[in-house]
Amino acid sequence: MIFTHYFQTLGMSYPWAWALSQIASMLVFLVCLLVMVAFILLYDRKIFAAVQMRRGPNVVGIFGLLQSFADLGKYLIKEVIIPAGANKVIFLLAPLVSATLAFAAWAVIPMDQGWVFADINVGILYLFAVSSLGVYGIIMAGWASNSKYAFLSACRAAAQMVSYEVSIGFVLVTVLLFAGSLNLSDIVRAQTAPGVLAFLHWNWCTILFPMLPIFFVSAIAETNRPPFDLVEAESELVAGYFVEYSSTPFLLFYLAEFLNICLMSAMLAILFFGGWQSPLDIWPLNAVPGVIWLVIKIWFFFFLFAMVRAFVPRYRYDQLMRLGWKVFLPTTLVWVLVTAAWVVYVRHGGA
Repeated sequence: MIFTHYFQTLGMSYPWAWALSQIASMLVFLVCLLVMVAFILLYDRKIFAAVQMRRGPNVVGIFGLLQSFADLGKYLIKEVIIPAGANKVIFLLAPLVSATLAFAAWAVIPMDQGWVFADINVGILYLFAVSSLGVYGIIMAGWASNSKYAFLSACRAAAQMVSYEVSIGFVLVTVLLFAGSLNLSDIVRAQTAPGVLAFLHWNWCTILFPMLPIFFVSAIAETNRPPFDLVEAESELVAGYFVEYSSTPFLLFYLAEFLNICLMSAMLAILFFGGWQSPLDIWPLNAVPGVIWLVIKIWFFFFLFAMVRAFVPRYRYDQLMRLGWKVFLPTTLVWVLVTAAWVVYVRHGGA
């Protein structure tokens, strides 16, 4: 609205002012998102270094704060090398597909009350569709590289992501049954209740608590993070499906990976921890803007992702698949029935 009013003051008609304001808002949001990813990448490296009792990046900028920006410059000026036997069009299209879908998923994430680009009634379905399409970028990269290592990694990644998307899908079903809406903003508002101890009304304090660790572990597997990084196991597949990539295309894959990790952290905050809400409904906590609370929660869950990466040894592939299909899938199916029964017979008295 601020941008719309500004463009109208320049003499533009409302349709043009609205269109340009949407573009300006998206650019501002994307810049903020990219800056956050840059510092989260540094945060990840600092956590991993601390666990291994070393310093991590500490030279470029104060405390190494500019290290991610130095890495960006390095990737941008490096030469793009395309293997001679690769399908050049698909080879270059794959990282664009992955990065575009990673950005597109944030369109329905509510950063605060009314702060969302597309406040659609089927926000969860949109996210599920976008995350499912993300598999195509990985398959395209593995196939177009004309490398057995990359192709085997892409096959692993596709199987792994599809397997854990099933569990994530059923977790989302339990949440939408509990909230009574597919809209992410409505899911956050459904966790609002009067009282000082606001966090006791969040979904993690309800019968949905068992779905929290399942969603967390499934999110790690969905984003190919350790200990489920079977797609890029160094001793087996070198660097995985993007082993043949360098320079900017490699950067796009790396960016897509961290955007998806941040997205999963945001989803954990929205689905189970009240989204933009303060944990205590008291001053000065409730005076802090909601977007600040959401960002704090995203950084907290990313910290958990990073600690799992640092401590937990890598799973074997058979263990990965058994966990997804024989443990998570039956548990989430049962909990869908439990949640539906609770909503019908406890919340609505069997009506």
